[in-house]
Amino acid sequence: MNRSELVAALASRAEVSRKDVDAVLSAFALVAGEVVAKGDEKISIPGFLGFERTSRSARTARNPQTGEPIQIPAGYGVKVSAGSKLKAAAKGK
Repeated sequence: MNRSELVAALASRAEVSRKDVDAVLSAFALVAGEVVAKGDEKISIPGFLGFERTSRSARTARNPQTGEPIQIPAGYGVKVSAGSKLKAAAKGK
């Protein structure tokens, strides 16, 4: 399902305009990005999803073409975890 299909499905279920749903979805993406960028909070939608920033330490890896070791600097990533209702839906329950 792409974004426009998601917007159409949500608008139909909530009985609101597609424009309103698209605005809410855009605002959610902005807020989630801001919270993850700060890194001091976690976004949690109980039973559905959780988002949080994670730290990755520096490490040594190998260049697959040459086999030479390369240094990968420390950085950040995003952890997305599924909630209980989403896990149950994936199991078909």
